[in-house]
Amino acid sequence: MTLDVDTIAAVSTAPGLGAIAVVRVSGPEATSVALRLLPGLERMPDPRYATLAEIRDPDDGSVIDRAIVTYFAAPESYTGEDVVEFSCHGGWLVPPLALDACLRAGAREAEPGEFTRRAYLRGKLDLVQAEAVSDLIEARSRALHLAALGQLEQGLSGRISGLREGLVRLEALLAHHIDFPEEDDAPVPLDEIVSEATNLAQRIDRLLATAPEGELLREGALAVLAGRPNAGKSSLYNALLGQERAIVTEEPGTTRDALEAFVQVGGFPFRLVDTAGLRETDRQVERLGIDVAKRYLRDADVVLLCVPADEEISDSDRRFLEQLEAPVLMLRTKSDLQNDSPERRSPAHVAAVIDVSVQSGDGLDELRGALPELAYSALLHVGAEVPVITRRRHALALATARAEVELFRDALEAGLPPEVASTHLRPAETALEEVLGVISVEDVLDVVFREFCVGK
Repeated sequence: MTLDVDTIAAVSTAPGLGAIAVVRVSGPEATSVALRLLPGLERMPDPRYATLAEIRDPDDGSVIDRAIVTYFAAPESYTGEDVVEFSCHGGWLVPPLALDACLRAGAREAEPGEFTRRAYLRGKLDLVQAEAVSDLIEARSRALHLAALGQLEQGLSGRISGLREGLVRLEALLAHHIDFPEEDDAPVPLDEIVSEATNLAQRIDRLLATAPEGELLREGALAVLAGRPNAGKSSLYNALLGQERAIVTEEPGTTRDALEAFVQVGGFPFRLVDTAGLRETDRQVERLGIDVAKRYLRDADVVLLCVPADEEISDSDRRFLEQLEAPVLMLRTKSDLQNDSPERRSPAHVAAVIDVSVQSGDGLDELRGALPELAYSALLHVGAEVPVITRRRHALALATARAEVELFRDALEAGLPPEVASTHLRPAETALEEVLGVISVEDVLDVVFREFCVGK
């Protein structure tokens, strides 16, 4: 793939008030651009040495800021090119002024993800590592943070490279078998090749098992509070968030719309939703809120069914449970008002029953422990040695490779000529190579890097 030859610049820190902002310049003319802004320096500082200098307007020489300037010489830089970073004062004015000066000195403004894209194109990162950079920046939970760090350290890349090597080994075994057709006992029996293919398919399966929940790490599992009006949903919503977001009154039907907020529970991300109480009503606004609640429930990853501890489970609650596809935690709310909760035994379609009290705090820790177990059980029990698949692109490619390996094995077992069966191995390799970026598909790169922030 053609490497870019122009010089780019961008503010690499988020806009807004802050002590420091970083303006980054990368490309063949990075040092020339920088020196136009640094007339007080005769040459660039030694690589990786921070130097205090005045940034001046390249046209009129007026002072923009005093900043720390650091030069990273190619190829020992993030992008693999010459890179200059200005650590200037933050805020709304100084960073854009410094960037504008860089652009007038000969750079162009970077596109989203362009620095990391250049790092990939120059072999500083593979494509999985490049995507991990984005996940690390966007991580709002400890679980995604750890998964991104593992991918950045080539945990996933190494595993996929190992699968690719397994495919190459299958091709080698098959070639060895085909080269000795006249022997009574071929050097590599077909049974051994079939066994190798089965083992390889199982290794892919272990990775794919993390994909459904791994993708949830990026957006958060949808946990929906549901139940009759005045069942304590809004109070519980506030307690889990740690702030008063939902209005709580004794009047039933207060919640007319769905309230959604992000919360981290046990290190895992959740989109927690408080919904309108489920009941028959003639009030149009409340009925619309109930329709919204039902839409959330259809998409839920976990349902938190709230039933007051001093009330029996109604027939409508049971019918509601039967309609749900997501796992259900039944929460006997307001447990501080009732010592002997009726029907403490878990009813059908319920994973667990937990007595909770917002007033006393009883049961909240148990609830926080149960939520990750329901939404992320595969990740909790898969083991730290198995990398997590956090992107649909990876999952689709692995599924393609898995299907081709299975077709290869089935063809051998069906007695088809090995030459015919082997046609499934190259598509499997191609799928894995696309994950790593060994095969650079421009459309794939456009999709990957357009999700990045500008400056990274």
